[in-house]
Amino acid sequence: MAQSKHEKVERNVFLMIVLTLLTVSVGGLVEIVPLFFQHSTTSPIGPGGKQLDVKPYDPVRLVGRDIYIREGCYNCHSQMIRPFRAETERYGHYSVAGESIYDHPFQWGSKRTGPDLARVGGRYSDEWQRVHLLNPRDVVPESNMPAFPWLDRPVKADDIQDKMRALNKVGLHKYSDEEIAAAPAALEGKTELDAVVAYLQGLGKALQNVR
Repeated sequence: MAQSKHEKVERNVFLMIVLTLLTVSVGGLVEIVPLFFQHSTTSPIGPGGKQLDVKPYDPVRLVGRDIYIREGCYNCHSQMIRPFRAETERYGHYSVAGESIYDHPFQWGSKRTGPDLARVGGRYSDEWQRVHLLNPRDVVPESNMPAFPWLDRPVKADDIQDKMRALNKVGLHKYSDEEIAAAPAALEGKTELDAVVAYLQGLGKALQNVR
């Protein structure tokens, strides 16, 4: 009885490996390559082609973002509002790729122990954010978020210029020589707490008032 084409592939391990790799490669190219040519993933464009007011992080927010990552905040908080009514009613407009073009690495995520932070900017005062970071239960008694009292220490500014130069190379950032030169001065007198609050207060403002 003649073997079917399917049986021939199943019985030939080498052929199966080659065909599997070919299928995965073609599928990957079809999924990934178009993203490099979509302006919505490489420029600040929102729903309906609207230009978003998204700018590279200033030195204080850039340091705050690094501290946010260092402390593992992404383990409990996503920054991705999904396009479902329950999500948009609670958090605001769903997240779009154009908002995150300056995020390397991006912080979208999907796991939530705490609320999504994609549009937390301006929702609470600076003072509320400070108290909440130092001891969450002072403002939310039932909170299970850990306290971060050590954030009330000076920011280290010795590597900020190197970070900005690196982002110019790997991302879409366009920090000028003048901005890089002025970065250490912008961090003088700032604490890590100041930096994290500045980062949080800037999140999601590009589409904050859009539903």
